Amino acid sequence: MYEICPKCRYQRLPADIADEGTCPACGIIFSKWLKQKVTPLPQPDSTDKDPENYNLYRLIIDRLLYVEPDIEPLYCYGRLLLFAGFVVWGWYFISMDLSINPFEINNSFMHKVNLVFHEAGHVLFRPFGWFMTIFGGSLFQLLMPLIIMLTFIIVNQDNFAAALSLWWLGQSVLDLAPYIGDALEQKMVLLGGHTGADVPGNHDWNNILIEFNRLEKCHDYATTAEYTGTLFIITAIVWGGFILYRQFQYMK
Repeated sequence: MYEICPKCRYQRLPADIADEGTCPACGIIFSKWLKQKVTPLPQPDSTDKDPENYNLYRLIIDRLLYVEPDIEPLYCYGRLLLFAGFVVWGWYFISMDLSINPFEINNSFMHKVNLVFHEAGHVLFRPFGWFMTIFGGSLFQLLMPLIIMLTFIIVNQDNFAAALSLWWLGQSVLDLAPYIGDALEQKMVLLGGHTGADVPGNHDWNNILIEFNRLEKCHDYATTAEYTGTLFIITAIVWGGFILYRQFQYMK
């Protein structure tokens, strides 16, 4: 067993759950690596000026790029089909012109999924006061995919699933953009079938931005949310694609 991987130089930690014959970071099988007669990479210099920062950096990168070794071919091809679907679906959301038709995204399946966690957030954060009750809906809508993503990275060590969770986080941010941008006009039809203008005080982002005296900035914040969501989705696609590529390399 290598304590330091000869390929990626990851130093094995006591918490790593991968087989001792496999690198927890890059997934190579040491016995196969030796058969290839590849010259190992040089080990980290013991005179490194800041080895703690180096190890932390490597730990983060290696965790994010880890792939499971010896994956079944059927499993890999299934993931490929799933990934292709998320690429197309992601492009569908990114290509929406929310400035022309801001509420188009509200008719999507993902909006209904996000709405469940949005409404749950209002309930969960109610003990923390009026403001957190209002803000908690949008907050929990974003926290849910983030928590799932971190669980896949830290606990399950499944970075492909984590990338899809990041995709969900990006889509959820996009989903909030029209709601934020509607804070001033309050034309969006809310869950009760009325608009915020019809029932004053029921529009979350109108209340939030009034609290901070930033209501006139709602369109700027909505644009920022749109760009951020798009960036998250693109990052998720690149990350997921890279993980999938490496999984095909280590396929049985």
